[in-house]
Amino acid sequence: MSAVTADQRAGAAGTPVPASPTKKRGRRAPASRVHLAGWGFVTPFLVAFALAFLAPLAYSVYLSLFRNQLIGGNQFVGIQNYLAAFSDGKFWDGALRVGLFLAVQVPVMLAIALVAALAIDSGRLHGKSFFRIAIFLPYAVPGVVAVLMWGFMYSDRMGLTGHLNDWVGFALFTPYTKQWILVAIGNIVTWEFVGYNMLIFYSALRTIPGELYEAAALDGAGQFRIVRAVKLPALRGAIVIATIFSIIGSFQLFNEPNILKTIVPTLISTSYTPNMYAYNLSFVGQQVNYAATIAIIMGVLTAVIAYVVQLRASREND
Repeated sequence: MSAVTADQRAGAAGTPVPASPTKKRGRRAPASRVHLAGWGFVTPFLVAFALAFLAPLAYSVYLSLFRNQLIGGNQFVGIQNYLAAFSDGKFWDGALRVGLFLAVQVPVMLAIALVAALAIDSGRLHGKSFFRIAIFLPYAVPGVVAVLMWGFMYSDRMGLTGHLNDWVGFALFTPYTKQWILVAIGNIVTWEFVGYNMLIFYSALRTIPGELYEAAALDGAGQFRIVRAVKLPALRGAIVIATIFSIIGSFQLFNEPNILKTIVPTLISTSYTPNMYAYNLSFVGQQVNYAATIAIIMGVLTAVIAYVVQLRASREND
């Protein structure tokens, strides 16, 4: 009661009563500005990603659910195209051929690239800069040029293979036969991409701390033990990355057999690989819907296998 009276008297006496504090509208918080700036940097990529990847993928899925019929036009068929693909002998022949290519060519290519990277990094190889450039140089050659070059070297009449067979007096290697044509394609792909994978491994080797080499030298470790105990464990991540890239590239096998088909059309069919099959269905047979189905199946299969490889590598690291 007395407190209220004192306040009233103070007001009556002319003493100013402090006003209640009001919130002033300030500038935007720095965190919000940073957040908006981040979206500003990310938005161009998201737009490009949506236009270049998500939109074509969604359109391919949409096409795979329809079938263009002579009577009735483009009609919704659901998963009928997928069921037809699972019973398509041409598709499975191409898929199994690519699987065999993957199982043989990828380990050979990565092993050669690994040996080359270890040799260049060892310090005992004279002219390592020359060898590094020489091994990487085939990757810089356009794919069409590389295939045509090897295609003419495989020729029995004018190519290097024919001259080699004539020199030894018997057919040592005949690439243009049904049993060897896949090996010939694998040789071209290996020649093209050994340098690329070598560079991945060599870059990983250059990041190994020098203290590890010093500790191994103090323990009396030789070169082979250093490779086994220091370099190979440090290369595990690079090997996984190179393996995943190689798996994706193997399932996308198209340029090499498609160009060789112009040289030996009787050995390579239009369905030699799933990508060739989808291409010819779309642009030659005008079966766009079924071609989209083949592409979706191969994309899912590639993603699953690449994910399994990555998951297994992650568990081994843990």
